[in-house]
Amino acid sequence: MASNTTVALITGGNKGIGLETARQLAAKGAAVIVGARDKAKGEAAAAELRKGGADAHAVVLDVTDGDTLGPAARFIEQKWGRLDVLVNNAGISRARDAGGGDADGPPSIVSQRVLREVFDTNFFGLVAATQAFLPLVRKSAAGRVVNLSSILGSMAKHQDPKSPIYGYLVTAYNTSKAAVNMYTVQLAHELRDTPIKVNAVHPGWVKTDMGGPEAPMNLVDGARTSVAMATLGADGPTGGYFHMGERLPW
Repeated sequence: MASNTTVALITGGNKGIGLETARQLAAKGAAVIVGARDKAKGEAAAAELRKGGADAHAVVLDVTDGDTLGPAARFIEQKWGRLDVLVNNAGISRARDAGGGDADGPPSIVSQRVLREVFDTNFFGLVAATQAFLPLVRKSAAGRVVNLSSILGSMAKHQDPKSPIYGYLVTAYNTSKAAVNMYTVQLAHELRDTPIKVNAVHPGWVKTDMGGPEAPMNLVDGARTSVAMATLGADGPTGGYFHMGERLPW
């Protein structure tokens, strides 16, 4: 088992912000574990990282499939004995209808199917992953849990007529991220007397499959907030909500 290397797991780490987060953490010397639903895609992402000199590994991990959580946790425990960083990056959006199904939308018409599908990954899956890996994070001398939220989860921003997201009624996604924010606050409070720090992050509107090509931010900048919260020092915050060094209003 490696004793001095930071061990970091990134859910949904085979592409987009997750993969870039893994790349940046690896550049800081961390051993990174790419969690991916598809084994081949996860292995391909880890291989790509290794080409750049990273100590990278892959595990099959679907946050909506509890049967994948135990084996992933056992792999980490057997290889390192602990987990220093958990980045709960996996998430979905149904703001754009992929074809043949419902799209997310205003609260009066959003479908139960879309609500349940989005919450299953963005909230329930995040909670399941956190609970599965928290015993390993507790074994770290300085555990960090980073929950990928969004500015769209900010109730204060949605109520501010001057806010750029005012009136952006994508109910399933927005409420799932608001739930992530509350879970972050609750978990940070529960762990307040431990070395573990728990924070929510808004990566920004990033050019990804989810963000779309019109998004103004690139992947490198989109991963920066996650990496910053994953590498906090002992004097860093816990129970907060951040974007690029700024605290966001709940």
